[in-house]
Amino acid sequence: MAGHTSRAGRIGRWAKALVAGALLTAGMLTGAPQASAAGLGQVTGFGSNPGNLAMYSYVPSGLATGKPLVVALHGCVQSATDYYNNSGWAQLADRWGFAVVFPQTGATNNALSCFSWFDSSKDTRGKGEALSVKQMVDKAVALYGSDPSRVYVTGLSAGAGMAADLLADYPDVFAGGSIASGLPAQCATTQSAASGCQNSNQNLTPAQWGDKVRASNPGWTGPWPRVAIWHGSSDTTVAPVNATELRDQWTNVWGIPQTASATRSLPGSTTLSEYNDSAGRPAVQLYNVSGMGHGLPVSPGSGTANCGQAGAYFLNTICSSYWTGLFWGLDSSGGDNGGGTQLPAPGGLAVTGTTETTASLSWNPVAGAASYTVYRGGAQVGAATGTAYTDSGLSAATGYAYTVAAVDANGAVGKASSAVTATTTGSVFTPRCWTDNNYNQVAAGRAHQSGGYAYANGSNQNMGLWNLFVVHTLKETSAGFFVLADSGCPA
Repeated sequence: MAGHTSRAGRIGRWAKALVAGALLTAGMLTGAPQASAAGLGQVTGFGSNPGNLAMYSYVPSGLATGKPLVVALHGCVQSATDYYNNSGWAQLADRWGFAVVFPQTGATNNALSCFSWFDSSKDTRGKGEALSVKQMVDKAVALYGSDPSRVYVTGLSAGAGMAADLLADYPDVFAGGSIASGLPAQCATTQSAASGCQNSNQNLTPAQWGDKVRASNPGWTGPWPRVAIWHGSSDTTVAPVNATELRDQWTNVWGIPQTASATRSLPGSTTLSEYNDSAGRPAVQLYNVSGMGHGLPVSPGSGTANCGQAGAYFLNTICSSYWTGLFWGLDSSGGDNGGGTQLPAPGGLAVTGTTETTASLSWNPVAGAASYTVYRGGAQVGAATGTAYTDSGLSAATGYAYTVAAVDANGAVGKASSAVTATTTGSVFTPRCWTDNNYNQVAAGRAHQSGGYAYANGSNQNMGLWNLFVVHTLKETSAGFFVLADSGCPA
């Protein structure tokens, strides 16, 4: 039937685009930005442009010469306008003083308007889209008088994959990079290999990952770009293992261990792990955003640490552009500080009372603290403006470990306190287990569904597709709190 053929054709083309390495995002294609759109203008004549890209830029009024330059690459089914409007880079350019180039690809290059991070004829030094971006940098430096020693590249999703490739291709051009929901440099060199990179562990050693960077510009021995890696723990489009592989890749390139030099908590349920160079400065930063899916972390608002606008695949958690800018030193701090000096750990943390379902805490004030973040078992559970907090919804007769950290006026979270254990009163909860398909688990109230996936109530663990064909065992460890227990449950 004609109607059936049309629908099947559309599905086939969509599937083909995904298999070809397109990173999945949502929404309709956005039209090309106009030069009159809120200060975002198109730049032409930037070179031979073998990658068939369009160049757009934002330059704050009165920008002096000798300032940094940031290249910001959009994700699939997005445009330069989307990234300009939502990523926060234009806001920070106004605040700190630097120019931003927004390259744009389109459906002519890729069915979903993705940058070709998976095509060695387009993402390698001197070729295709990679060379087009390099030509944009040269044009911007000439037009705006940007400092060629302070050029940085960032991107989301497919744009992040291309950003990683550019850092490997042109370490002589880019002083730093930021990869959000992206993939390691040269993870895939063909379209057929792209989905494997997105979805699974490639089982390469750090040295093998590092070799992919070194092979991208043979003979280059440094200096290497300083790299920030952003990823949500619940990303089902680009598996979170890609963040670990990126960490392995760039720490190996720097010749430093894969063990973090320091780890601390930031707003938005974000954990920052830093990997220092031989001089004790962070060379690689890994930001894990707990519970976040596929997208760029943003944080709308008027505070110092706020920037960006929430939307499809711009996720309201923490402003990654702000923290990345601090890492690069775009705020004129010199960089690598991850947000400045940390507040000290609160002292005197103590348990002041418990019930069957609550635990009350108190601690000593910290000078300069605007608020405090409370952690249970290492996970953030609440915040307080004063020096006391009561945690609720707990299980009876259960011990919980708590720590507290001070938060300054910019949203930077300080060092965590020593832990204390609070034990609730009452009788012990007896764990129970259920094995069933995801559809029935949701129907029974042990899980919930969102976006076609099932998630365990309480732990929010991803159980896979919400249907009759995926079966899991759920264990209720406390009243209403379920965890995946496929490996076994008590009899």
